[in-house]
Amino acid sequence: MSKPTISTSIKNVRRLAVTKQRLAGRLPSRATREHILSVVRDLCYVQWDPIEAVAPSHIIALWSRIGNFRLSDLDALLWEEKKLFLHQAPAMIVVTEDYPLFYSLMRRYPESLSKSWGGWKERARKYLAKHELRKRILNELKDGPLRLNQFRDHVRTGRAADGWTSASDVSHMLFHLQMTGDVMIVGHQGNQNIWGLSEKFLPSWVEKKNLTEEDFEREAAQRAIRALGTASPREIHVYFPRARYLNLKKNLERLQEESIIHRVHVTGLDGKDERYVHDKDIRLLESMNSDTWQPRMSLLAPFDNLICLRSRTNKIFGFDYLHENFLPESKRKFGTFVHPILYGDRLIGRADLLMDRKNEKLLVNSVHAERAAPGDKEVSSKIKETIGQLAEFLGAKAVVYTARVPGAWKNSLR
Repeated sequence: MSKPTISTSIKNVRRLAVTKQRLAGRLPSRATREHILSVVRDLCYVQWDPIEAVAPSHIIALWSRIGNFRLSDLDALLWEEKKLFLHQAPAMIVVTEDYPLFYSLMRRYPESLSKSWGGWKERARKYLAKHELRKRILNELKDGPLRLNQFRDHVRTGRAADGWTSASDVSHMLFHLQMTGDVMIVGHQGNQNIWGLSEKFLPSWVEKKNLTEEDFEREAAQRAIRALGTASPREIHVYFPRARYLNLKKNLERLQEESIIHRVHVTGLDGKDERYVHDKDIRLLESMNSDTWQPRMSLLAPFDNLICLRSRTNKIFGFDYLHENFLPESKRKFGTFVHPILYGDRLIGRADLLMDRKNEKLLVNSVHAERAAPGDKEVSSKIKETIGQLAEFLGAKAVVYTARVPGAWKNSLR
């Protein structure tokens, strides 16, 4: 017997997504370490990205959800209290209480990689078979944590074909040993990871529970759906924990049979679109049309969780976002480090930002409005206020605009 499908509007789906991503409602009056933890917990992860053209993407992602916070609090949660840790590539900041989920993947690595990883599984087998190199790296780490360039076998090379890692054998081996759970990133210095043995770094309270593949997928899928609000199988697969499902369809069917998740029909989307909502979020979804929903203005980080999947961002928000910093300059349409502007449940524009640390200025190279963006002064004033708040958080003493701003917003953005 088929389960009934819940019907809702695309607006409600957008609002639920924004709410579950912690981008609606009031900001806390004073951000604490617990606020940082709760954001990472609710989103499943925050992508770690150390590029500081404006500020690291993970810093802006947290700021847009909790306001001004102390960077030392994030460092303490990562390296001292160890309530957060970094895993995978590109690295995700995740809560250490979720270690059992990742431990399940580590125990099965590289067989826990899905087909989406392409040739990574074979590559992993090849590197993990290099027993002498593996043994030497682990032995060196017994004497204490090391940066990549401190390993005896490390040879300086260019970037690997994936663009994320060094092409050296030591770098590749460290990645695979991280995926097996033998090593972890235990600190950060400049743009370099500091590597250490997991058995020495992990707190004693960490639970190493070996979940079955089915238990892992059921738990991870529920977490992904709740973080996204509503989600298709592909969105679940890509979002968390980054394409590691082997039998997602079967497990979604079982969760639906047990009424833990429900199918959602969204008016305005293609009828073939298969979407799910968690049972615990049905009432919240139904409340999205009420006056209790509190929208706000936010600047999103380039790797923000709300826009991490281009096809989803297009489908749900009608907003096409591409990381133009990876394109040749001649092919960039909106700028280099573009930050989407979220207003309520709509992505209404983009700001190309650059932090001039020497002169303590936040440079707004351009601002672009989407076609249907509101042009009233209240909106443009809120954009200016939000950019100003980010500048203050980053320690800038001034915000400098160019003439490249929308005509309707020009009186405010100068």
